[in-house]
Amino acid sequence: MTTEALALPAGRSPRGRLMRGQAGPVAVVVLAIVAAWYLACLPMNWDALQRAMPDAASRTLAEQFVAAINLPDGKIAAPHQIVAAMVQGLFFEPPFGRRSLVYHSMITLSSALSGFVLGAVLGIILAVLIVHYRSMRKSLMPWVIISQTIPILALVPLLNAVLGQLDLPIIVPKALIATYLCFFPVTVGMVKGLTSPDPMQLDLMRTYDASKAQTFWKLRWPAATPYLFASLKIAIAGCIVGAIVAEMPTGAQGGLGSRLLAGYQYNNLRLVLWAALFTAALLSAGLISLIALAERRVLASMGVAGGGR
Repeated sequence: MTTEALALPAGRSPRGRLMRGQAGPVAVVVLAIVAAWYLACLPMNWDALQRAMPDAASRTLAEQFVAAINLPDGKIAAPHQIVAAMVQGLFFEPPFGRRSLVYHSMITLSSALSGFVLGAVLGIILAVLIVHYRSMRKSLMPWVIISQTIPILALVPLLNAVLGQLDLPIIVPKALIATYLCFFPVTVGMVKGLTSPDPMQLDLMRTYDASKAQTFWKLRWPAATPYLFASLKIAIAGCIVGAIVAEMPTGAQGGLGSRLLAGYQYNNLRLVLWAALFTAALLSAGLISLIALAERRVLASMGVAGGGR
């Protein structure tokens, strides 16, 4: 029996099965990024390495590499240092202490979720108006698009200055910035979804003498639901970014944005910056996963193809 005959068919070997799904390719990309990250530590941290180890140039490459990936004040932190800082901040600090990433994540999350709810509702209302009223489509849609050309870094201090004079709680400007980044993808996605039914389907509803409300709830809304969930997954990530950006210029003592700013300003807190950055990324990924789970459940209950995956 030849070697070719003994070989497993393509896609049936363990490696083939692993790469056929989504986890395998993602793991390969993550491993490549981590490897490149470690290799970048030596040249990026060379100045700090020479300060910590004056005879670094005479050491072997392996010694230089090990020292470079364990420097506490290098320009770039090694992945294992970031993981250690995250574990320390998430699990080994008092949950409501200033050094706890759980505490800062909850502050950012409260602002982001408030803005997410407001932005999603606002986006859906705008989309319904744009789809059903020609005057709204001509007047609102250009402003919805133009609104996203305003730099958020200019909007944050302006909004803080205006709302600060009204003595509103500090969560209000942060939630409004999150709303600003949330409503646009929801509006665009819902306009696309509500107008997605085929003209023949709309004609059929008219043939049945269906009212506008019946056409909306029985045809347009089910057709728009997949677009809504796709928009919400984009919007929730934008809300996290908006809440973090809004925390930076306010001098807030809590929130992932304040931890990022502290890590940027003080060299001895450089690992804090990296830990806060990756905690924010994990927070966004977790929220997107929750929306994806809700999407599968809702679409499966509606009998939409792909909802049960």
